[in-house]
Amino acid sequence: MHSTLVSADWLATHIDDVDLRILDASYFLPTVDRNADREFVRGHIPGALRFDIEEISDPDATLPHMLPNAAQFEHAMQGLGVGEGMQIVVYDALGLFSAARAWWMFRYFGHDTVAVLDGGLPAWVAAGGGLQEGRGRVRTPPYPFRAKARSGWVVDAEMLLEGLGSDKQLILDARASGRFIGRDPEPRPGMRAGHIPGSTNVPFMELLDPETKQMKPRAELLEIFANAGVDEQPLVVSCGSGVTACVLALGLEICGLPTPALYDGSWSEWGIRDELPIEQGN
Repeated sequence: MHSTLVSADWLATHIDDVDLRILDASYFLPTVDRNADREFVRGHIPGALRFDIEEISDPDATLPHMLPNAAQFEHAMQGLGVGEGMQIVVYDALGLFSAARAWWMFRYFGHDTVAVLDGGLPAWVAAGGGLQEGRGRVRTPPYPFRAKARSGWVVDAEMLLEGLGSDKQLILDARASGRFIGRDPEPRPGMRAGHIPGSTNVPFMELLDPETKQMKPRAELLEIFANAGVDEQPLVVSCGSGVTACVLALGLEICGLPTPALYDGSWSEWGIRDELPIEQGN
């Protein structure tokens, strides 16, 4: 069973395994003129079903795709034919972007046999994998899915604010450097520019090969995290809306480094709350 990455070749070999479920977790930023759902219907990895992070979220939240509760996630997974103990493989259309969010959600709710397809849909196509049209067929699992949220895996703005200026936490921000320093505009309207005071910028794209969008080798990841000051201290990962922060969480897991907490609201919350302090520049 796999819990971090699988290759396109591995998936092609195991694609017909009865205990395997493949989920397309593609998501695009509001500034990108693409529709993940329509693209899934036009062509997806055979046997895959759609894991929509917008739909599988807290329906009452005002912030984008906030985490659902355990009962909501459990219900959604049962609707996708996901059962207890199954091997899950998640992927996205950009190589490695939003699939990490789905990977993290499964682990947050206690399901560890989940892996990301390294390089995503582009890697599958490059390896000669075929595509399937339509919505896909749900297969009834032999065992129902059970979800239980893990304690300490999520932090909110107030918890972060309490720890600012201390050594209680190291906050890693996965946004691009231009957004982190406040030079480039945010993709969502009404947000201030900058970053949480004291946080460290580790753009998630630095963890990926620039050509294949696959995760860099472990040795290179370890160097990136060491340069960011990662040691054994408590970690928090953040980004624009809690998606690419999970790429950092995946990289940390591959390296065997401490499991970070996720600031689910991320800059979508911190950036609109005027009472919260911000910094600009490096």
